[in-house]
Amino acid sequence: MSLHPGSTAIFQVPEQGVTAGCTSVWCDLGAVATEPGVVTAVALAGVLALLAFAYVRDAESACRRERRRVLDERDAFESFADRVAQIDTVSVATDTTPTGVPAGALRGIGSPGGGRSPGSGPGADSVTLRRVMTAYRDTVLSLPHYRTEYDETAAESLTAELGPDAATALVSDGGLSSGARSALVDRSRRAADARGRLADAIDEEIDELGDREAALSSVDRRRRRLLGHLDGIRPGRGTDAAIDVWNRLEELERECDELAAERQRSLDDPPLTPEAGPDGDRERPFYGYLYAPVDGPRYPVLAQIAEVADGIRADRERVAERIAADR
Repeated sequence: MSLHPGSTAIFQVPEQGVTAGCTSVWCDLGAVATEPGVVTAVALAGVLALLAFAYVRDAESACRRERRRVLDERDAFESFADRVAQIDTVSVATDTTPTGVPAGALRGIGSPGGGRSPGSGPGADSVTLRRVMTAYRDTVLSLPHYRTEYDETAAESLTAELGPDAATALVSDGGLSSGARSALVDRSRRAADARGRLADAIDEEIDELGDREAALSSVDRRRRRLLGHLDGIRPGRGTDAAIDVWNRLEELERECDELAAERQRSLDDPPLTPEAGPDGDRERPFYGYLYAPVDGPRYPVLAQIAEVADGIRADRERVAERIAADR
C-alpha cells in the first residue's frame, strides 16, 4: 500500500454562455449554427459515443484490483500475527523498554552502514527468531505484488511496516521475549486493521463510481432518445420539435454541470485521508493513491462528465444547424 505520483489538475465543466445582447432562441441558435467548426464538432459526437464511459469503468477496475491487493495484505498481516502469537518465547536477562522490547535490541538497527539485522549477529541462530522471519516471508512477503512493488529485504519490510522498535526485537541476544512477541503481534494487527479501513474506503469509492456512471447513463439515454425522435422527422418539418430538443439538450448539459459540482464536493470530502503522497498532493492524496498509477486522467469521473457534456454540446450544434437550415 503506497501513494503514487500523479497530476493534480482538476477539470471543471464550464457553464454554457449566452451571446451578449441575445434574448431569443433564434438568436442563440443562429450564433451556434454559424460558428466555425460545427461540422467537426458533430463528427466528434460519434467518436465520443464509442468511448462509452471508459474513464469511469477503468477507474472502477483499478479500484477493484487495489481493493483485492489491500485485502490480501490485511489477511497476510493477520496470518503473521497469528503465527507469531504461537511461537514460544524465551527469557531475556536484560532491562526492557516501556513497550516490552529488550533494551539491548534497540542498538544499531536501521542505522546507515551499521547495526545488526535479523539473520546475523549474536542470537541470530535462535529457533524462535528464525520462525518469526520464516512466518513473515511465508505471509506478507509471499504476496505476488509485495516484493516487486516495494523492493525491500525482509528486515527492511518488517521495519517499515511494524516500526523499528518492533523490528529490533528480532536481534535480541537471547531470542524472542514475551514483550517482543507482544509488540510484533500488536503492530501486525494494527497493520491489518489499517488495511481493512483502506479497503472500506475503496469500497465507498467503488459505490460512488457506480452511482456516477448510472447518472451519466441516464443522461446519455435521454440524449439518444431526443436525437432519435428528431431523426424521425423529415428535414424541413418539425422546427418546433427541433427547438424543443435543443432546449432539452441544454437542460442535460446543465445536469452535467450539477454532476461535476457533486463530484467536486466528494473529492473535498474523501472516505479516507492518508498522509500526502510523494507528489505533494496534500489536498487529495486518497485519489492520487488510487488513480495516479492508472493510464488515464487523475480525476476520471470529472473527465467522464466533461466528455458527455462535450457530446451534448456537439449535438446541440447539430440541431441548431438543422433549425437554421429549415428557416
